Amino acid sequence: MDENWYDRHILPYVLDFACSVKAVRRQREKVVPLAAGRVLEVGIGTGLNMQYYDKSRVGKIIGLDPAVQLRRLALKRINRAGLNVELVGLSAESIPFPDASFDTVMITYTLCSIRDPVAALKEMRRVLAPGGRLIFCEHGRAPDESVRRWQNRLQPHWKKLAGGCHLDRNVPLLLSESGFLCEHIQTMYLPGPRPLTYNYWGIASAA
Repeated sequence: MDENWYDRHILPYVLDFACSVKAVRRQREKVVPLAAGRVLEVGIGTGLNMQYYDKSRVGKIIGLDPAVQLRRLALKRINRAGLNVELVGLSAESIPFPDASFDTVMITYTLCSIRDPVAALKEMRRVLAPGGRLIFCEHGRAPDESVRRWQNRLQPHWKKLAGGCHLDRNVPLLLSESGFLCEHIQTMYLPGPRPLTYNYWGIASAA
């Protein structure tokens, strides 16, 4: 199968399904309503977060994502939610907005597929206003050695099927290396195969 054809026509629906299972929806419900003010959502994807934003707390949302093939599904959810959203088809390693532009940066299941996550997080930190917050929910490196071995075994094959997704990224370490201080972080395995389901979520601010 042609990889580009798969990425254009099949991958959007694979990602949409995988990122909307019940356990993942519950994770989104925990973090997305915490957004406030002017919001940058990095990796807006197919718009799965739209239904969870609190309209009374958020103003404009900028949705950043280089995968324009996901935009058609995202627009449906944006229109259904009735939110003020602008889509920007660029990667987070170079965010096209001035310093201190946003009150909230939202990332959900995004860091796994960014080529240079530290560069992207530094950009997110740059565009956060003083007192702004990074709200995150990500999967990544498991605490158990046996699970990490499976993450390493699966990674080469998983990456091809899941749009460049990495199973084993150390989210707290990436945040620290990028100049963020975690105010609040929680972790657990979600239901499902353990190499795919170790989650980190919480709030970070510029250190």
